[in-house]
Amino acid sequence: MDNEKLKRDLEIIDKIEQVRTRNNVNWMDILRLGFTHAPEETRALIGKINQEDSRISDLYRKLAE
Repeated sequence: MDNEKLKRDLEIIDKIEQVRTRNNVNWMDILRLGFTHAPEETRALIGKINQEDSRISDLYRKLAE
């Protein structure tokens, strides 16, 4: 891989990291709101999200093999 392409790719990864960091704050705000106003429903949704995240992690593992 040439140095220019690597530099570009790393800059893109840095930008993705910045956006994900800001979006993670949004997710935490949603969680706080959900647990404040509808804790049981929020717990159920978090469980579903966790199950799907596990499936995504399994797919990432397959890609990494």
